[in-house]
Amino acid sequence: MNSIFLVLIPIFVSLTPGSCQRFFTQSAGLGIWHFLQEDIGISAMHMQLLHNDKIVIFDRTDFGNSNISLTEGRCRNDSRDLALPMDCSAHSVLFDIRTNSFRSLMLQTDTWCSSGSVRSDGSLVQTGGFNDGDHVVRSFSPCDDNSCDWVEMPDYLTKRRWYATDQILPDDRIIIIGGRRQFNYEFYPRDSSDPTFNLDFLIETRDPNENNLYPFVHLLPSGNLFIFANTRAIEFDYHQHLVIREFPPISGGDPRNYPSSGSSVLLPIDENKVLQLEILICGGAPPGSFSNASVSVFQPALSSCGRIRVSDENPSWIMETMPFGRVMGDMILLPNGDVMIVNGAGRGTAGWNKAQSPVMRPVIYRPTNLINQRFAVMYPAARPRMYHSSAILLTDGRVLVGGSNTHESYRFTDVEFPTDLSLEAYSPPYLSPEYEPVRGIILDWDRVVTYQTSFSVRFNIPVYLDSRVVTVRIILPSFTTHSFGMNQRMVILRVIEISQQSDGSYNAVLLGPSAPEIAPAGYYLLFVVSVGVPSSGVWVKVQQ
Repeated sequence: MNSIFLVLIPIFVSLTPGSCQRFFTQSAGLGIWHFLQEDIGISAMHMQLLHNDKIVIFDRTDFGNSNISLTEGRCRNDSRDLALPMDCSAHSVLFDIRTNSFRSLMLQTDTWCSSGSVRSDGSLVQTGGFNDGDHVVRSFSPCDDNSCDWVEMPDYLTKRRWYATDQILPDDRIIIIGGRRQFNYEFYPRDSSDPTFNLDFLIETRDPNENNLYPFVHLLPSGNLFIFANTRAIEFDYHQHLVIREFPPISGGDPRNYPSSGSSVLLPIDENKVLQLEILICGGAPPGSFSNASVSVFQPALSSCGRIRVSDENPSWIMETMPFGRVMGDMILLPNGDVMIVNGAGRGTAGWNKAQSPVMRPVIYRPTNLINQRFAVMYPAARPRMYHSSAILLTDGRVLVGGSNTHESYRFTDVEFPTDLSLEAYSPPYLSPEYEPVRGIILDWDRVVTYQTSFSVRFNIPVYLDSRVVTVRIILPSFTTHSFGMNQRMVILRVIEISQQSDGSYNAVLLGPSAPEIAPAGYYLLFVVSVGVPSSGVWVKVQQ
């Protein structure tokens, strides 16, 4: 092993700025899957990582009992519930990564197909749902003991929010966009000057199968929003309530949003370079797929991806082809800037029993490779993750995957795709032991990062190659549901200098993000990345 890296050292020392900054050998394999929990009691329809390394997971409440009871004799008493007015089972859990354990949480109202964001204080704000929950705002504030639970604010929302998208804003408000038959948006928290505002774009992008639910929303450095629905995209100024410009429709004319669920990520923002802002959208289903699946005709999922540089004066879509088609896939930004695409099906669409041919193999997309060398097929998962599955990044660089329920209730037998209540973690190739010599270990760091202000991270790398192949990145963890990671973003921080210390460690002096429009205030995972191999992450709080 050491001889391998002795050969590599002169290669990387001779690198020039802008040249390749990663190294992966074929022997690193295709990644490894590990089961964490066979049964957490609920199916993981929604997931959010919090800054104490605990994950809020929740499903819906309107189907009957889950497989986990509420504690201390508590029961949910809800005369409006569609299945069980008196329900003593839990529909949300808190999963602790460090101990691989979980406990039940209490939801009073229905969170089916809802949305969420984490505010700057680290609290999760979740909005909407179905039936008695569609106007509700719920919050969850992390704690170190077992005292924290959901707090609900009934009738807070002005409109029904079911299949809406949330985005955290630079001023710490949350914008809540769309939902089924809701062609408008609103804000949390609201005041008298924040009513509901119409968004005609959502009317224009609705087709007979809808295909504009859970619109893809990304915050741009201008402070405006990129909003994609069906096949179209706009830049939207939510301050003036104006469409600033419309981008070209994605090539091919195929819908990408629910129920033709593709996925989308904002590619990393690099503060060491002239700003280039790119968005990637992959997968989906052809027009009419939902209607066809309703009569058991399952069309092949889309294998195309569209990538657009929205910072260009005249942006256009560059189309690429995945190794295989995928609908209901999740796209996760990995700490080294790659994108993992996991879960989903090869035929059909989102919805109850409307998909076939589960796609078991994740792929990793490497944005900086040549256009025909960006996709790599990884090791297959052991079980299908289809409708109502989800995936999120973990602190140590693994990807947590859970859920899958194609049925209106929990069904475990006599069905092709049983309800799945398990959690498993995927370790990408960069976690292979052969990369330990070039893997950073963060020793100390400034826990608070202020905009445009220098701060330090001290780390060690057993075989340190060159400062030009070391980057420091922060990632805002996603709220993931229905194939979209809301709020997910990565910023590659500006490096002022990296110097070796007397004890042999290295100290990186970095500049905090340039503005809240680049990195909204809040808790981020920070990684040191050397030749494409990330350290484990640590938490920092970005603030004014």
